[in-house]
Amino acid sequence: MPDDRTDDRTAVLVRAAQRGDTLAMAELLDVLAPYVGRVCSAVALDQGADAAQEALVAVFKSLRTLKNPAALHGWVRAIAVREALRTAHRAGRTVPADLSALPARGDPQLSSDIRDVLDRLSPEHRAVLMLRDVEGLDERTAAALLGVRTGTVKSRLHRARDTFRKAWTS
Repeated sequence: MPDDRTDDRTAVLVRAAQRGDTLAMAELLDVLAPYVGRVCSAVALDQGADAAQEALVAVFKSLRTLKNPAALHGWVRAIAVREALRTAHRAGRTVPADLSALPARGDPQLSSDIRDVLDRLSPEHRAVLMLRDVEGLDERTAAALLGVRTGTVKSRLHRARDTFRKAWTS
């Protein structure tokens, strides 16, 4: 979690970048790129780098519209999730893959196993899992970011967790 000095420095960078300071933009890019990359790769998988690039372009195109620099990370997260979903849909991976052929539970490459299960979920399910279980957002906030109703987030989250759990324990 960033401390107050980091937040203050980020606010200074945002304001300078909004005025067209290219050095501030470059430094802000260095701050945001790893986070945007993690968000996009969790949702768009193999197209995560493309989604991250598109998201960062959108962030910098719209940076002047950001009124409160303290809201930067939430604003960037919303753009990254939206772009990751768009990219995943364009890539044609909107239908979940068959979950019957998964690695054994005792496989020594546990993170690879987890990634394999996540790869087989739909982008919408990956997005809701990432927002709720990794980012720690509540249903209402996740719903606003995804542009859906809270009930939709709850049902997607339930289905995503259930599908993940069944695949993992089988």
